[in-house]
Amino acid sequence: MRGMKKFQLFFASLATLAFTAPASHAHTGIGATAGFAHGFSHPLLGLDHLLAMIAVGLWAPQLAQNNKKALWMVPISFAGVMILGGVLGASKIELPLVETGTLMSVLVLGVLVAASARLPLVASIAVVGAFAIFHGHAHGAEMPQAVSALFYGAGFVLATALLHSVGVTLGVLSQKKMSLQITRFAGAAIALCSVMMFLR
Repeated sequence: MRGMKKFQLFFASLATLAFTAPASHAHTGIGATAGFAHGFSHPLLGLDHLLAMIAVGLWAPQLAQNNKKALWMVPISFAGVMILGGVLGASKIELPLVETGTLMSVLVLGVLVAASARLPLVASIAVVGAFAIFHGHAHGAEMPQAVSALFYGAGFVLATALLHSVGVTLGVLSQKKMSLQITRFAGAAIALCSVMMFLR
């Protein structure tokens, strides 16, 4: 699938950049290393971030049934807007309802996947972008002061890319080798998790 190759190429390039940058800037020392590690772990350790980013990946192959570009444009749009949110958070620019926005993203994206909603590409990008700003802001606002902002950002963008890749891969596999219902069940489970997080 052509769109899948573009998606893989983009995130492979991103991964290469993220892993080679610390080596090429070795003189920055522990700040860079710690920054990358903190940034990379942040989306993986936050259940709301993890589920939302996998959901974006799961949704993209569903959307690609109507528009093949969605397979790579939707995840890339999320990552791109998330970077903007990260800059806002790291700059201490306040954004209202960040925690609510991240939790709502899990619910809404889970429901969209469960419903196999086929929104137009522009609307789909707008949806993921609206939620990405909250996720990025949360990442940026929680950046430790002593670490490199550049490498912290590279870390959370790479982790996001990997989570998107997991979702896209599972979504594509479910279309090719398994029942399409598996993806929809996964979306329902993600939405249910968001309800449980709201009730905590």
